[in-house]
Amino acid sequence: MLRGNYSAKIDDKGRLKIPNAFRALVEEQHGTSLFVTSVTGESVRIYPMPVWMGVEERLRRMPSTHPARLKFLDRVNYFGQLGEFDSQGRVSLPTRLRATAGMAGDVDVLGQVDYLDVWNHERLLAKFDREPFTDDDARALAEFGI
Repeated sequence: MLRGNYSAKIDDKGRLKIPNAFRALVEEQHGTSLFVTSVTGESVRIYPMPVWMGVEERLRRMPSTHPARLKFLDRVNYFGQLGEFDSQGRVSLPTRLRATAGMAGDVDVLGQVDYLDVWNHERLLAKFDREPFTDDDARALAEFGI
Protein backbone atom coordinates (compact mmCIF):
# COMPACT_ATOMS: atom_id res chain seq x y z
CA MET A 1 0.00 0.00 0.00
CA LEU A 2 1.44 3.35 -1.08
CA ARG A 3 0.65 5.96 1.57
CA GLY A 4 1.98 9.23 2.87
CA ASN A 5 3.85 12.13 1.32
CA TYR A 6 7.53 12.61 0.63
CA SER A 7 9.33 15.61 -0.83
CA ALA A 8 11.45 14.98 -3.91
CA LYS A 9 13.22 16.89 -6.67
CA ILE A 10 13.07 16.87 -10.43
CA ASP A 11 16.62 17.12 -11.81
CA ASP A 12 17.73 19.16 -14.84
CA LYS A 13 17.18 16.16 -17.12
CA GLY A 14 13.53 15.77 -16.05
CA ARG A 15 14.10 12.76 -13.82
CA LEU A 16 12.29 12.25 -10.54
CA LYS A 17 14.13 10.44 -7.74
CA ILE A 18 11.38 8.29 -6.26
CA PRO A 19 11.51 8.41 -2.44
CA ASN A 20 13.15 5.21 -1.13
CA ALA A 21 10.12 4.10 0.89
CA PHE A 22 7.92 4.16 -2.21
CA ARG A 23 10.55 2.72 -4.53
CA ALA A 24 11.27 -0.26 -2.28
CA LEU A 25 7.59 -1.12 -1.97
CA VAL A 26 6.87 -0.77 -5.71
CA GLU A 27 9.92 -2.83 -6.72
CA GLU A 28 9.19 -5.54 -4.15
CA GLN A 29 5.54 -5.90 -5.13
CA HIS A 30 5.54 -4.99 -8.82
CA GLY A 31 9.04 -4.75 -10.30
CA THR A 32 10.63 -1.73 -12.01
CA SER A 33 8.35 -1.17 -15.04
CA LEU A 34 6.05 1.85 -14.80
CA PHE A 35 3.47 3.83 -16.72
CA VAL A 36 3.91 7.58 -16.21
CA THR A 37 0.89 9.67 -17.17
CA SER A 38 -1.82 12.13 -16.15
CA VAL A 39 -5.54 12.53 -16.65
CA THR A 40 -5.71 16.32 -16.26
CA GLY A 41 -2.12 17.47 -16.82
CA GLU A 42 -2.12 19.07 -13.35
CA SER A 43 -0.07 16.32 -11.76
CA VAL A 44 1.85 13.18 -12.70
CA ARG A 45 0.57 9.68 -11.98
CA ILE A 46 3.09 6.87 -11.74
CA TYR A 47 1.55 3.43 -11.98
CA PRO A 48 3.48 0.22 -11.40
CA MET A 49 2.97 -1.62 -14.70
CA PRO A 50 0.90 -4.50 -13.21
CA VAL A 51 -1.46 -1.94 -11.63
CA TRP A 52 -1.78 -0.09 -14.94
CA MET A 53 -2.49 -3.37 -16.73
CA GLY A 54 -5.37 -3.90 -14.29
CA VAL A 55 -6.76 -0.49 -15.26
CA GLU A 56 -6.50 -1.45 -18.93
CA GLU A 57 -8.28 -4.74 -18.25
CA ARG A 58 -11.20 -2.86 -16.65
CA LEU A 59 -11.23 -0.44 -19.61
CA ARG A 60 -11.50 -3.41 -22.00
CA ARG A 61 -14.80 -4.33 -20.35
CA MET A 62 -16.28 -0.98 -21.32
CA PRO A 63 -17.72 -0.40 -24.81
CA SER A 64 -14.90 0.91 -27.01
CA THR A 65 -17.07 3.90 -28.02
CA HIS A 66 -18.03 4.95 -24.47
CA PRO A 67 -17.32 8.72 -24.26
CA ALA A 68 -15.71 8.54 -20.79
CA ARG A 69 -13.42 5.70 -21.90
CA LEU A 70 -12.37 7.64 -24.99
CA LYS A 71 -11.68 10.85 -23.01
CA PHE A 72 -9.68 8.96 -20.40
CA LEU A 73 -7.58 7.09 -22.96
CA ASP A 74 -6.99 10.22 -25.05
CA ARG A 75 -5.57 12.00 -22.03
CA VAL A 76 -3.52 9.22 -20.44
CA ASN A 77 -2.01 8.37 -23.82
CA TYR A 78 -1.33 12.03 -24.71
CA PHE A 79 0.57 12.56 -21.46
CA GLY A 80 1.78 9.00 -20.91
CA GLN A 81 4.92 7.02 -21.57
CA LEU A 82 6.37 3.77 -20.40
CA GLY A 83 9.06 4.19 -17.78
CA GLU A 84 11.34 2.26 -15.52
CA PHE A 85 13.36 2.91 -12.38
CA ASP A 86 17.01 3.45 -13.22
CA SER A 87 19.75 2.08 -10.95
CA GLN A 88 19.46 5.17 -8.72
CA GLY A 89 15.69 4.96 -8.36
CA ARG A 90 14.91 7.74 -10.81
CA VAL A 91 12.21 7.79 -13.47
CA SER A 92 12.10 10.14 -16.46
CA LEU A 93 8.97 12.25 -16.75
CA PRO A 94 7.63 12.88 -20.27
CA THR A 95 8.62 16.34 -21.52
CA ARG A 96 5.06 17.36 -22.43
CA LEU A 97 3.71 16.29 -19.06
CA ARG A 98 6.58 17.92 -17.18
CA ALA A 99 5.82 21.25 -18.84
CA THR A 100 2.03 21.04 -18.42
CA ALA A 101 2.19 19.97 -14.77
CA GLY A 102 4.91 22.44 -13.80
CA MET A 103 7.30 19.68 -12.79
CA ALA A 104 10.58 21.35 -11.90
CA GLY A 105 12.57 21.54 -8.70
CA ASP A 106 10.79 20.55 -5.50
CA VAL A 107 7.70 18.35 -5.77
CA ASP A 108 5.48 16.31 -3.47
CA VAL A 109 5.08 12.57 -4.06
CA LEU A 110 1.84 11.24 -2.56
CA GLY A 111 0.91 7.61 -2.13
CA GLN A 112 -2.54 6.89 -3.58
CA VAL A 113 -2.93 3.27 -2.43
CA ASP A 114 -1.71 1.61 -5.64
CA TYR A 115 -0.09 4.45 -7.62
CA LEU A 116 1.88 7.64 -6.92
CA ASP A 117 0.73 11.20 -7.53
CA VAL A 118 3.44 13.80 -8.07
CA TRP A 119 2.55 17.47 -7.62
CA ASN A 120 4.28 20.80 -7.97
CA HIS A 121 4.15 21.91 -4.32
CA GLU A 122 2.44 25.27 -4.96
CA ARG A 123 -0.15 23.65 -7.25
CA LEU A 124 -0.98 21.07 -4.59
CA LEU A 125 -1.57 23.75 -1.95
CA ALA A 126 -3.72 25.72 -4.41
CA LYS A 127 -5.74 22.55 -5.09
CA PHE A 128 -6.35 22.11 -1.35
CA ASP A 129 -7.64 25.70 -1.18
CA ARG A 130 -9.75 25.29 -4.33
CA GLU A 131 -11.18 21.90 -3.28
CA PRO A 132 -11.60 21.83 0.51
CA PHE A 133 -12.61 18.61 2.27
CA THR A 134 -16.29 19.10 3.09
CA ASP A 135 -18.96 17.48 5.22
CA ASP A 136 -20.37 15.99 1.99
CA ASP A 137 -16.99 14.33 1.37
CA ALA A 138 -17.01 12.92 4.90
CA ARG A 139 -20.54 11.55 4.41
CA ALA A 140 -19.59 9.97 1.07
CA LEU A 141 -16.64 8.21 2.72
CA ALA A 142 -18.80 7.12 5.64
CA GLU A 143 -20.98 5.20 3.17
CA PHE A 144 -17.91 3.02 2.59
CA GLY A 145 -17.13 2.70 6.28
CA ILE A 146 -14.29 5.24 6.23
